[in-house]
Amino acid sequence: MGIGLPEERVPEGKKERAGETHFSSCRHLSLSLSLYSSLMAVGVLALQGSYNEHIAALRRIGVKGIEIRKAEQLRGVDSLIIPGGESTTMAKLAELHNLFPALREFVGSGKPVWGTCAGLIFLANKATGQKTGGQDLVGGLDCTVHRNFFGSQLQSFEMELSVPRLAEKEGGTSTCRGVFIRAPAILEVGPNVEVIADCPVSSEQLKVAIPTSDGQEEKEFTNNRVIVAVKQGNLLATAFHPELTSDSRWHRYFLAMVEEAKEEGTPSEVMVKYDLYGDGNDRAKKPYDLPIFE
Repeated sequence: MGIGLPEERVPEGKKERAGETHFSSCRHLSLSLSLYSSLMAVGVLALQGSYNEHIAALRRIGVKGIEIRKAEQLRGVDSLIIPGGESTTMAKLAELHNLFPALREFVGSGKPVWGTCAGLIFLANKATGQKTGGQDLVGGLDCTVHRNFFGSQLQSFEMELSVPRLAEKEGGTSTCRGVFIRAPAILEVGPNVEVIADCPVSSEQLKVAIPTSDGQEEKEFTNNRVIVAVKQGNLLATAFHPELTSDSRWHRYFLAMVEEAKEEGTPSEVMVKYDLYGDGNDRAKKPYDLPIFE
């Protein structure tokens, strides 16, 4: 027999009240846990593309995603996801809403930012393979990205990627499924950029040109592997779409970056207030979940 604490004796007339107190304590504990979870809020740029899918992925791990469409809304969050979509369209909408100065300030402030697919293009310092006239970039990530490295929409594909760094941090297997939809790829990275994942280049893949630093000449990309996921300081970037799979490790990995950033500073009061006193009708407006690839 184990030795435990003596049972508290409750007078007969107070048993019901004690039960009510116990229920009340449990309810307050549950509310406290929910409140703690609600304090973690992540901004998701919601101009175009897969922002709903990112918000659903965050919801599945108990985190609220806040749609960001205006520069002033960035003051209400301490982290940001720039989703995949049509990068030229997203750039035009960002320009229309005068978002680029605020986005660059956000990146430069050291707050965590994750770009997926088109979001990767946004974060890159250099981009090639763009449409005539090019597009504006947020920058901050020391790399050169090719906008449509893997081809057109018809060349979209899925494959298993080796991600030992992700497994080390978030557990699970050492691979993850990469969903590439008319995807970009990273051709070159700077010395402070950590490569998290790469993938083989098909022998049938058209060779692409990389602009040189002086911009006067181009050299051919001839490597047999190409980079598809990187981290540099407060920036995370993936050429594929983790939000379209059931693997939540990439979102947890990004949230760990957010927590690390908060340990170095304090979360903004605006963010906490914005989340706690929101309209609370997100689930009523949208389905709780969205279809994902298992």
